[in-house]
Amino acid sequence: MPTGPRDRRPPGEETLDRTVSFPGELSNVTGARLAADGYLADLARVASPTAPECWDDILLAVTELAANVVQYAPGPFELRMRRTYDGVHVTMHDTSQVPPEPRPFHPHSGGGGVGWHLLHTLCDQVSVVVTESGKDIHAFLPW
Repeated sequence: MPTGPRDRRPPGEETLDRTVSFPGELSNVTGARLAADGYLADLARVASPTAPECWDDILLAVTELAANVVQYAPGPFELRMRRTYDGVHVTMHDTSQVPPEPRPFHPHSGGGGVGWHLLHTLCDQVSVVVTESGKDIHAFLPW
């Protein structure tokens, strides 16, 4: 798990952590997005986002991560979200040890290939940690 300044918690603020597990079905993409939306609503009660688009960017990142898990790493997955000093740390754990790779975007062949690039555009930092039980994708987004 990344350490350092990005991992520090805000001083004096309520610590909000959320972990939600899913069986890995297609409908769980929506479930992960709804869980993230609920987390952000709770977070907004103690710390307002610094820009209106922060909320939507986090929801989009969670949706992309969950969709990729369902498509490329079938099986259960876990979404973890927590507040950091200057943003939100999203971790998506799945059971595949294969790290994601950027793919070329071919819009005329049914799409695809945008998610990994989009995630890197939305996030301040993205990392992948392969573990014995699968992998964790860590995404840090501004709040």
